Amino acid sequence: MKKDSGLALSIVILALLFASVTVQAETGYAVHYSDVFQGRKTANNEIFDQNKLTAAHKKIKFGTQVKVTNLSNDRSVIVTVNDRMARRNSNIIDVSKRAAEELDFVKQGKARVSLEILD
Repeated sequence: MKKDSGLALSIVILALLFASVTVQAETGYAVHYSDVFQGRKTANNEIFDQNKLTAAHKKIKFGTQVKVTNLSNDRSVIVTVNDRMARRNSNIIDVSKRAAEELDFVKQGKARVSLEILD
């Protein structure tokens, strides 16, 4: 009986470790939303607001907070995922203009970033 519970506990711990390693970090390019989307509904039916710290991602669950770090200047911001990106989009995240301002890439339009999912 003790061997079975120890094995089960080991499997659970390994599963948790594997899950946290596979979804914690992602690197690629971020862009910010065009002003054309201001006031439109997002994929989770919120009204998009360029002044909020929100983002779109292809897979991350709605409501998840994500730390986005601009790899060229180490500036970070925490955004909440509330929208979806097109699967054909080669960027890893679209952020609101406010988030892009905090990351300091509005003028460039695009930045190489890393993503970290927060619990």
